[in-house]
Amino acid sequence: MPAPVSPPQTFTAWCNSHLRKAGTQIENIEEDFRDGLKLMLLLEVISGERLAKPERGKMRVHKISNVNKALHYITSKGVKLVSIGAEEIVDGNAKMTLGMIWTIILRFAIQDISVEETSAKEGLFCGARGRLLPTRMSTFRTFTLSYTTRHHTVVLYH
Repeated sequence: MPAPVSPPQTFTAWCNSHLRKAGTQIENIEEDFRDGLKLMLLLEVISGERLAKPERGKMRVHKISNVNKALHYITSKGVKLVSIGAEEIVDGNAKMTLGMIWTIILRFAIQDISVEETSAKEGLFCGARGRLLPTRMSTFRTFTLSYTTRHHTVVLYH
């Protein structure tokens, strides 16, 4: 049986499926978005819109500025980024980076999909909850609250 795929691997693959359209990719999701450049490019590719011009400097202040531009763009689309700041992304905080990418996936890839009056997000939630209920993990209520619960993630991947 193949080894389970981790959230960083899954999110990296999703990002790369879009970044390849711009002729680039990432290797390490916690590291490769730290300067904000590929994050901004990812948002441009998936949205079809141009973001503000990025800073090209290598200093921390330039990286924070670029990530802030990306985060501002995300929030301008009505997405709430709870406790995710530019400093956490620039510092390589894996939890915050993965949370940000999950939020981007929900907004730009899943939110607008629907089949027979059921949104893709509702379908994903129902499927995930169905896998967790037999394991007595009935606390699974929403993706937002349950994403950080390691046990839920492990059960979903097995």
